[in-house]
Amino acid sequence: MAEVKEGLAIAHLGQGIAVENNGRIILCQPLRKLDTIAVGDKVLWSEAAPGQGRIEEILPRHSLLMRPARNGKTRPVAANIDRVVVIFAMEPRYDCLLIDQYLAICENSNFKVALVLNKADLPGTEEADRELAVYVGLGYPIYKVSAKTGMGLEGLKQALQGQVSIFTGQSGVGKSSLTRVFIPDKEIKINAISASAKLGRHTTTAATLYHLKEGGNLIDSPGVAIFGLADLTADELAYGYKEFRPYIGNCRFNDCRHEQDKGCAIRTAVEKGTISECRYRRFLKLKDKIPLKPR
Repeated sequence: MAEVKEGLAIAHLGQGIAVENNGRIILCQPLRKLDTIAVGDKVLWSEAAPGQGRIEEILPRHSLLMRPARNGKTRPVAANIDRVVVIFAMEPRYDCLLIDQYLAICENSNFKVALVLNKADLPGTEEADRELAVYVGLGYPIYKVSAKTGMGLEGLKQALQGQVSIFTGQSGVGKSSLTRVFIPDKEIKINAISASAKLGRHTTTAATLYHLKEGGNLIDSPGVAIFGLADLTADELAYGYKEFRPYIGNCRFNDCRHEQDKGCAIRTAVEKGTISECRYRRFLKLKDKIPLKPR
């Protein structure tokens, strides 16, 4: 019987999975009975043929990032993530509604979050500081950086050390530029993964896990911009606004929608200035616009 070993899923290669084990990369096929394997999954695998393996089991995950798929379903993007790095920029101008969406999803998935304002060398950062101060007040770290000039990148590098992180953000905000800063030899590594699995060049698709020189891992998933919104219920959306939590259980009615309902503790907190009115109004917009499941 073949020896069963532990490995790390670092990329999807065609129909197979690139599994890393003690610095060696093996192309593995998962057993059909297994759930979809995500990059970042720790797995048990065995050798099926010289240089080829079979994934026998997915080890327990401490986190899983999902994204919308066809027919209203979802599929896993990456597993065992410690931190989601939400990248936005001075240009195209960031949208706090979108930032709130990311935060609500991450709060419900128990992901730590870092907010990164890229292109912070452009004019207008003082105004941005005032607008983004609400997130600092809620305890979210914000890193002001410039992939172009190198401004602030050392602080962000330190924040990623010893963790598994994934970058996300709209197109145009500089996600690819920042990825190249942290993984300058990305193409070389992609070729090495493909060559190790004997599949030639440039065969990786979707998410790929890279080891950072400074320590820690970065999962690069070019297609991840918005994820998982359709899975949130109205109650989960409210929970995703962390400043709402002390008040949610204090509303007069258990089914309070936090809109015009009598005795809504959240609305009272907004009126008293304890909760940011801007954040509250964005919550109402998300509640209206995001396809939410029935309560």
